[in-house]
Amino acid sequence: MMRGLGDLESTIMERMWSYRKPASVRQVLEDLRQEREIAYTTVMTVMDKLHTKGLLSREPVGKAYIYAATSTKEAYTADRMRESLARSGNQAATLVYFLQRLTPEEADAFEAALQIFQPRDRQ
Repeated sequence: MMRGLGDLESTIMERMWSYRKPASVRQVLEDLRQEREIAYTTVMTVMDKLHTKGLLSREPVGKAYIYAATSTKEAYTADRMRESLARSGNQAATLVYFLQRLTPEEADAFEAALQIFQPRDRQ
């Protein structure tokens, strides 16, 4: 089961997903410092935790690491949605409640996704 993300973890993952390429702790730190005061060790610790959770991969470069997101934001979000559905107890009812609460824009996106999605053969 994938655990949820804390505020700083979410912020760092948002940055990593937006870069669409590997980044060092220093690069993420400089980006975050445009909005807040934050220590290098704090960013390094959080990125290490994200690596432990499997959300970031890392490769050593000199004395530091270069990190990369292991999946897209969309894939991560889909995994979280599936986990919530699996824990719901009554998946059909959960899906009905979910669909009832969609905004018109979300409903349009859902319909567009259904046009693309090809269900697997049922046996």
